[in-house]
Amino acid sequence: MRILVFQHIACEHPGIFREFLQSDGIAWDAIELDEGQPIPALDRYDALWVMGGPMDVWQTDQHPWLVAEKAAIRQAVLGRRMPYLGLCLGHQLLADALDGECKLMAKPEIGVLGVELTKEAHRDVLFRGLPTKAKALQWHSVEVTKLPSQATVLARSPDCAVEAMRVGERAWGIQYHVEITGETVPQWGCVPEYAKALAGRLGADALPQIEAAAKQELASMTLAARRLYDNFLGVARAHKAARGSGRAAQ
Repeated sequence: MRILVFQHIACEHPGIFREFLQSDGIAWDAIELDEGQPIPALDRYDALWVMGGPMDVWQTDQHPWLVAEKAAIRQAVLGRRMPYLGLCLGHQLLADALDGECKLMAKPEIGVLGVELTKEAHRDVLFRGLPTKAKALQWHSVEVTKLPSQATVLARSPDCAVEAMRVGERAWGIQYHVEITGETVPQWGCVPEYAKALAGRLGADALPQIEAAAKQELASMTLAARRLYDNFLGVARAHKAARGSGRAAQ
């Protein structure tokens, strides 16, 4: 098992998932696209994770590597049917790389806020065993406004209609952050774009409040992250085994 991870800023990495990967002995390669690192051949990997970042999906003039990233996402999801997990920007890129759309929100979601799973989520393999209602870290000003083809909404919130979705059989996007650790909020508070969004939405002195709220919910968030991770790895292992059987049959 080997996982490919697309990153768009150094502090938005797989977070708590790194500990799970290490304990399970699973290899993963992080490609820092914003630093010009090239996208490797997808056939070397069993799954693709796409993390968050301060840029927007349409900013291809400022970040031309977004074009190649979207092409790689299309190849992974549509061409190779790879298990895919996108978080925040990675969720938006999943929609934008296919035939969905993303737009600026009327009211950005920033803070530790509630999300609610849909009825479809309870039949979904990734969200199996997760509570219907939970608190999660939000830090975004863009949302998915048009679902891509073959997409199902799996979670929503009062201010965001598409908090999570599945596209096809094994590609998922999650707008909120399930991967956080105790260092996440203070680190992100130092990113100029994030600090500006936070101040504009909640005020210049809001960071300590979010830190405290995240700390209070961290234990439950970590349990949810572990369940989601285990569920995803189950999909990835099954897909890898099926691919292996197909090659053996040939």
